Amino acid sequence: MLPARLVTEQKNKPENEASSRAKWNTPRSDSRTSMSYGTRMALSFALTSLMTVLILVCVVSVVWGNVFSEYTRTNVTEIAQLTSQKLASIYEQNGSWNLSDLVALSDSTIASEDLGLQVMDADGTILYDDTWPAAPVAAELKRLKEEGSSASEESNEEWSSRAHSFLSEAPTDAEGAVTEPVVTKDGETVGSVRIWVLGSDVLLTKADAAFRDRTFNAMVVAAFVAVAAALLVGLLVSRSLVKPIRRITSTAKQIRDGDLSARTELRGDDEIDQLGETFDEMATSLEKDLKHERRLTSDVAHELRTPLMAMLATVEAMQDGVYPTDAEHLETVASETRRLARLVQQMLDLSRMENRTAPLNLEPVDIVSLARNIVASQEQLFQSRDLRLRFTDDTGGHGAVIEVDADMITQAVINLLSNAMRYTPEGGWVVASVKLDRKNVLISVADTGIGIAKEDLSRIFGRFWRADASRAREAGGLGVGLAVTKQIVERHHGFISVESELGKGTTFTIHLPREHAPEAPSTTMKH
Repeated sequence: MLPARLVTEQKNKPENEASSRAKWNTPRSDSRTSMSYGTRMALSFALTSLMTVLILVCVVSVVWGNVFSEYTRTNVTEIAQLTSQKLASIYEQNGSWNLSDLVALSDSTIASEDLGLQVMDADGTILYDDTWPAAPVAAELKRLKEEGSSASEESNEEWSSRAHSFLSEAPTDAEGAVTEPVVTKDGETVGSVRIWVLGSDVLLTKADAAFRDRTFNAMVVAAFVAVAAALLVGLLVSRSLVKPIRRITSTAKQIRDGDLSARTELRGDDEIDQLGETFDEMATSLEKDLKHERRLTSDVAHELRTPLMAMLATVEAMQDGVYPTDAEHLETVASETRRLARLVQQMLDLSRMENRTAPLNLEPVDIVSLARNIVASQEQLFQSRDLRLRFTDDTGGHGAVIEVDADMITQAVINLLSNAMRYTPEGGWVVASVKLDRKNVLISVADTGIGIAKEDLSRIFGRFWRADASRAREAGGLGVGLAVTKQIVERHHGFISVESELGKGTTFTIHLPREHAPEAPSTTMKH
């Protein structure tokens, strides 16, 4: 047991201390005990097919069963009507009923061997029934034949009286048999005939029952075939779907294990191929970002080390008495400090722009006046580099007032001017201009510098990118100015275009929309 004091201390722990606890696990093993995606898909196909067949069987059993019952009843009804007509004809010929004619009719082709026949007179007295014992009927026929009085009324009455002693197996309900009246040509009803199916309560003959059984057996066979086909199709389809997914998974594992060059190489128009292409693009972007981060580490270490070492060497020299502590050497320290602060500020600006933590203060601004003032403030700096800087207003005097963050746009234009100044040889020109098109306000910075290679144009706005690292370092750049400018313009829902030719110069153009769209809320997470 824990000491009482320790238990009390644990209960009295502040909530914020308890909530600071966290867990973390290394990536789990690749082994999976659950059913694979391909197997689940194949079984889903089979289950879907089975459910479809079962529903079909249920529907067919109900609907088709009723229709088939009506069909069989119709057949028996037709037989009953034909038998009724035949009995009426026999009655008209003889003028009365006699047993021999009824037996002959029962043995004729009108009634099937599966059917039972019962004949009644007008009073409902049963004259003949297929289910009666055969021996008494045969004996009576023999007697009537010997007496030669088969058509006599006395014989009929005698037979009728004896028939009451025979038990009939004919169905008693209306659904189990079909009854038709026997009507002569004169319209006189002289009796009735009942026909039913022997051994069946639903008027289903052996042929009909065999047909029904074969039909249901075919349905069962079709169900098994459909399920097997669905399972096979499911396996084939799942294999075609799982193959690229496995390739994507394998590539992701390679990247996770450090192989940043791994790619799925999937190409196509369907969703999985597009997923593979997007994954490859993401991997390429990730590889570039990681390379840029490694390069950043090297660049930042070198860029920060240079001014720090210069400051340290100057301060130590002044401490050792090698250099006097005068304004000249203090200015060296101050200059390197400003350079260090400028590099750190560039990195901080880029981070804020990418995370959208820098506030965007929109207000109506005359871009022509803003650009003119920026050029005027930079003119002296350009002259000290033996460069000529000029501003032109190509708006035709109409002005260009739009809602922007003046400080951010100033920073973006200064970054373009600084970039032009670093890569333009002495005696060159840099021209800043403002013009309008139907939807945008355009701020251009054109120089007569060294230009940018065609293959580098798509990469110049990347973080910490420099075409000539040594030359950029000599010029005092870290390679983030264009990246910051791109972020600023994109936050204003605009874009930057660039045209360049090696040895002749480069023109950067900022396109700012005249109508400002609302900025999407930041989705950065707080840690």
